[in-house]
Amino acid sequence: MNIAFFLTPKEDVVCETLNSSMRQALERMEKYRYTAIPLIDNKGKYVGTLTEGDLLWKLKDTQEFNFKNTSKILLKEIPRHMNNKPVRINSNMEDLVSLAVNQNFVPVIDDNDVFIGIIKRSDIINYCYRELFDKNCNFTLNMR
Repeated sequence: MNIAFFLTPKEDVVCETLNSSMRQALERMEKYRYTAIPLIDNKGKYVGTLTEGDLLWKLKDTQEFNFKNTSKILLKEIPRHMNNKPVRINSNMEDLVSLAVNQNFVPVIDDNDVFIGIIKRSDIINYCYRELFDKNCNFTLNMR
């Protein structure tokens, strides 16, 4: 099986650029109820993952900072604490699953490191569950 089977394409992924403001990221993450989103640079390359924790630590560690100031802080100024490693689109399933064990999503890049989408851990688990359930149902029916 090819990992592209699980790909959620970039057009369907909530992500931000390094030049987006903290406020923009907060509002989009709230709107879509995400706790982490991919970050891309101005050339479309994946550069990391931004988490709610990163935003909270920035808020905590910046003197005289409040929500009103969030439009003045660019995402490139916020230290990131999580490193969601990407896979290449031609990677094998073993590489994908080994990363998905510890990441809610795995960013997918092409041969030029351009971000092309994500693979959600929940999609992998749901697929495995369906495969297991279908096999168990067939096994039970064959036993009768």
